[in-house]
Amino acid sequence: MKTLTLRIYYEDTDFSGFVYHARYLHFFERARTEALRDLGVDHRAMFEAEGGPFFFVVRRMEIDFRSPARMDDIVTVETRVAERGAASLVMTQNLLRAETLLCSARVEIAHLANGKPRRFGPDLRSRLDLLANP
Repeated sequence: MKTLTLRIYYEDTDFSGFVYHARYLHFFERARTEALRDLGVDHRAMFEAEGGPFFFVVRRMEIDFRSPARMDDIVTVETRVAERGAASLVMTQNLLRAETLLCSARVEIAHLANGKPRRFGPDLRSRLDLLANP
């Protein structure tokens, strides 16, 4: 599991002062990208690699909104790999304020090369496994 801590800014909220629902997608995307970066996965290098471009695409996402985040909150996004297939992943993500779960997501991700599914290489597989649930 990897974590990313964020502050909620005015720009993230709607007229009510709560985080606008679509902003959670931004928080989850940023956390997935940073989790992979922390493991040494370089998105630019993947895109420019021979035999590529290689990239990840979100195939499906389920989001459960439980409690709103508010302006100036400090929140943490937890990111895990729940399942890994030959060319796909399921990641789970939780957004918390302290110990309170505010929002959770289940994200199905495909690994593509030149727009077609591509198996993970051994190095990428082993890096992704480091994000697996305990």
